[in-house]
Amino acid sequence: MRLAFISDIHGNARALESVLNDIEKRKIDQLFVLGDISYRGLDPERSVEMVRQLKANVIKGNADEWIVRGVQEGEAAEDAIEGMNEEKEWSSSNMSQDSVQYLKDLPEEINEEYEGVNIHAFHATPKDLFEVVKPTETDEDMTERLMANEVADIYIYGHIHTPYIRHIGGKIVINTGSVGLPFDGLAQPSYAIVDIEDGGVQTSIVRTNYDLEELVEDINSSDYPNKDLLRKLLMNASV
Repeated sequence: MRLAFISDIHGNARALESVLNDIEKRKIDQLFVLGDISYRGLDPERSVEMVRQLKANVIKGNADEWIVRGVQEGEAAEDAIEGMNEEKEWSSSNMSQDSVQYLKDLPEEINEEYEGVNIHAFHATPKDLFEVVKPTETDEDMTERLMANEVADIYIYGHIHTPYIRHIGGKIVINTGSVGLPFDGLAQPSYAIVDIEDGGVQTSIVRTNYDLEELVEDINSSDYPNKDLLRKLLMNASV
């Protein structure tokens, strides 16, 4: 059984296309999308349309919640909220109401079992769409914040845009990284694969490539608000 987990598309339909093309070649049995589909990118509507066409299990991220109701106090730096809501307004105004409603109605976690292996997937933490758990946290902190579901063997999340795999207490913690907006210094889309066979598990992080220069050119000629910030985030692959 081969499972793929993608997250944090952020309206970057071109990066999503490169990931989906790679997934198709690898003969994935089940695909999961862990949120943040549309906000902060040139193609919010197309990104949703592409996800909805997949035979995938999809959950909500914090940026999907922002598309629905905007960025609120305490969810970002105070001096950034106004600009972020300008981006939200641009994104939602370039989306159909049906697509916005789709994001609103998404569930917030996945609990699945494959060949005796239990998987718990969520966007940021099981209880919070916004909480940040970095790869440098202690085992104790990760256990408390990410691994509350003691039945699970594998815990998978997105949100921090930094892919990694850790082993804690005989269990596996995976961050998928980001399809559309990586923050680990490598400007390439990332996603995670979990292979389950005969009770054994193999995990990997996959990177793909797309024409980033062309996307930046389109950002420069667009009416996207805060385009300098978006261009910087994409090219530097860091916050």
